[in-house]
Amino acid sequence: MADTKKELKLAVLIDADNVPYSNVKGMMEEIAKFGTPTTKRIYADWTKPNASGWKSVLLEHAITPIQQYSYTVGKNSSDSAMIIDAMDLLYSGKVDGFCIVSSDSDFTRLAIRLRESGMKVIGIGEKKTPSPFIVACDRFVYIEVLEGAVKKKTRKPAAHPANAKKPAGPVPVEKETVTKVDPQTIELIETSIDDIGDDDGWAFLGDVGSLIVKKKPEFDPRNYGFAKLTPMMKSLTDIFEIDERDSDKKGIKHVYVRLRLG
Repeated sequence: MADTKKELKLAVLIDADNVPYSNVKGMMEEIAKFGTPTTKRIYADWTKPNASGWKSVLLEHAITPIQQYSYTVGKNSSDSAMIIDAMDLLYSGKVDGFCIVSSDSDFTRLAIRLRESGMKVIGIGEKKTPSPFIVACDRFVYIEVLEGAVKKKTRKPAAHPANAKKPAGPVPVEKETVTKVDPQTIELIETSIDDIGDDDGWAFLGDVGSLIVKKKPEFDPRNYGFAKLTPMMKSLTDIFEIDERDSDKKGIKHVYVRLRLG
């Protein structure tokens, strides 16, 4: 039987003019969730001072810099170089998908063309990224979300004096700031559950999440302060019912959801 969970070979193309260099590590870790980045290229006019911040992180992450001179003032020549390279990689047959790191809507047509050829397209950019580019991707991740995750990982607990008494009860956990889930997202979740729910309205949460991303590529529980979809749904128990069912694997639960009746 063929392996249906084949690891995707990804071409990572970074537009250095339209994304910050501050969290390259977070970007690469996120990309690794989708597949193996076999090609990593970054495009800029490296003779310009504003590209200097990227130079220190390229070797660390084995990203190949591509020099593209700006022949005309006000024109972004890196866009053309990225598009040409993307099409060359597409026809080479050596990759299964692309990760386009940019906040520029000029790559909308490229994303559409790659998907028409059966490629998986993941976009990474800032929240200012225009909607046409976001919806042209299979999945879109906001850089701001990745930056927040890195800050959370590096946050250290406050030190206690050596002679301080330990509290008798459990140590209180710092509450994370959770963005209120907007009505449009609630409606999106509701319609997705309704689309794939069984006769009793129950739907497997993993399938619900996949369908939501197909409808809205930028959907991510981290946008609302949750690491995963399950805790996000559990925060909405006034709207949704949660049913955790035993699976074939010991200790693993399958989570099902439905609209709260009545």
